[in-house]
Amino acid sequence: MYAVVRSGVRQYRAEVGSTILVERIPAKVGEQLELKDVLLVADDDAVKIGQPTVKKAKVLATVVAQEKGPKVRIVKYHPRKRYRQRSGHRQQYTRLQVDEIVA
Repeated sequence: MYAVVRSGVRQYRAEVGSTILVERIPAKVGEQLELKDVLLVADDDAVKIGQPTVKKAKVLATVVAQEKGPKVRIVKYHPRKRYRQRSGHRQQYTRLQVDEIVA
C-alpha cells in the first residue's frame, strides 16, 4: 500500500516503513505529524484518486531529522565591469518516517 502526499509545493510517494525527505516543516525530532493532503491511495488492486484530495485519508509520520541539502554556489559575473559576486545556499529539509497510511 502506498499514497501520494503533497507537502509544501511538491508531491511525494509514501510507503509504510520508508523515509521521505520533504521541505522543512517546523517540528521537533521525534514528533508525530499528520499529512492530510493525500492525493492518491493505492492498495493491491484498488486505487482511490482524490479530487483534489482523498476524503478521510491521512498519512501518519514521525520526524526523524532536520537536515540541510548540498551547498549550491551562485556566481554572478559581468565582464569588463569588475563585478564579481559569489554566494551560496543550502536548502533545509525534514526527514520523515512513514508510520501508517489511513484510507
